[in-house]
Amino acid sequence: QVQLTESAGGSVQAGGSLRLSCTVSPFLDDNYFMAWFRQAPGKEREAVAAFERGGSTTYADSVKGRFTISKDNTKNTVYLQMNNLKPEDTAVYYCAADREVWKVVQGIPDYWGQGTQVTVSS
Repeated sequence: QVQLTESAGGSVQAGGSLRLSCTVSPFLDDNYFMAWFRQAPGKEREAVAAFERGGSTTYADSVKGRFTISKDNTKNTVYLQMNNLKPEDTAVYYCAADREVWKVVQGIPDYWGQGTQVTVSS
């Protein structure tokens, strides 16, 4: 059983930066595809960033060039570095994982963190 625990989010002004962390228990297994999703009020949940086969990364168009997903296996942690934040980035962010990449792509991974609020003010 995989458990995902996100760090606290935060509130920043537009143009600021935040880094989210997702600690994986019992350990960060490279057989799992890790991803970050977000859901803004009144909107559907969307994928933000994810690891694909071979360790490559993919990003939503809205965050390309501003967000970076990374991981540190020694710390069993996946990160989402968010730079040049915009008010439209305000959402609850979720860490997610699944052994099947198609489930991550479809937005239905088996494992989810509890979510963490990110608020960006103009």
